[in-house]
Amino acid sequence: MGEFQNGLFGCFGNIGMCIFTYVVPCYTQGKLAESVGDDCLLCGLALLVPLVNIYARVTTRQKVRENKGIEGGIVGDLFAVCCCAICALVQEAQEMQVQTPLGAGESIART
Repeated sequence: MGEFQNGLFGCFGNIGMCIFTYVVPCYTQGKLAESVGDDCLLCGLALLVPLVNIYARVTTRQKVRENKGIEGGIVGDLFAVCCCAICALVQEAQEMQVQTPLGAGESIART
């Protein structure tokens, strides 16, 4: 099993994506969900509904981990999503190489 290429607080490795995700997290969530096989529009809009947003973020993070063979579990996913929402979203988007208008999917991986 592997680890994320970027740390949870490595979101500044791609500052364009970080800024864009801070301003419009629904877009990044939708594109991220699309990259793991979910509906872009529904998952993006899910961020606007309390409690549904947490479910959508946790399941998307789980799918990213499964897709990339990354260790972890639901408790860690829930902690990351609730306590560091934007950083976790950027981390996952960087992992899946999601494109946003201000930041390409590639970033500087820091170890």
